[in-house]
Amino acid sequence: MFRNKTVLITGSTSGIGRAIAEGFAAQNANIILNGIELIEEVNMILDEMSRKTRGTVVYECANMADSDAIEIMMKRSIERFGSVDVLVNNACIQHVSPIESFPVEKWDIILSLGLSSAFHTIRHALPAMRQKGWGRIINIASAHGLVASVQKSAYVAAKHGVIGLTKVVALETATDNITCNAICPGWVLTPLVQKQIDEKAEKMGISLSEAQYDLLQEKQPSMAFVKPEDLAAFALFLSGDAASQITGSAMTMDGGWVSR
Repeated sequence: MFRNKTVLITGSTSGIGRAIAEGFAAQNANIILNGIELIEEVNMILDEMSRKTRGTVVYECANMADSDAIEIMMKRSIERFGSVDVLVNNACIQHVSPIESFPVEKWDIILSLGLSSAFHTIRHALPAMRQKGWGRIINIASAHGLVASVQKSAYVAAKHGVIGLTKVVALETATDNITCNAICPGWVLTPLVQKQIDEKAEKMGISLSEAQYDLLQEKQPSMAFVKPEDLAAFALFLSGDAASQITGSAMTMDGGWVSR
């Protein structure tokens, strides 16, 4: 059902975003990738993904902390494909530090990437979605959009904000055949999480496997990481006809994290 649909996924050259892009590519959608990888790596990703789909796969290098760059990316995408039919806001980074020593520049960039960028992509995508009478917006939030953890003030604030933004957009588009939902993953073994495991192992003087176990047992009762491909399947479901009346929701895939 996604043939001739265009899907833009921010932060999609690795991790969750790439898995979601590959999921939609397998359904022959047009894919707009976004990320900050070196051009050689981007070309490899484009070539690999293009061989698996009948859709068109392109890359936009917009800095998601720059509202002007986002505007250029969105306008160029809509001019090329007519609309962005499915918008997946995934870009974000993490920094761990107590509030009193949290670097101001890290706070600013995390809020820009994790919250403001979603506002900017959505505001540019909506007019064409309204004109077509169809659209799906999926914001990748986090379990940290529903509960907090120490030393993650910026990330938790950004992800809580994303869920609030999701609800407002859902209300404003409720009669337009446009849905807006948030997916809230728990621990997913992405480069972002692997970095936290590496830092924990080094700081505590333990092995990587011990650090991984420590990370899971603290938060995720299932003691297993969420798979990126499962999140991709979730995004595909939310973009399909069966989910047409699901909007404004923040749905977890977290191994029981927020049930504690």
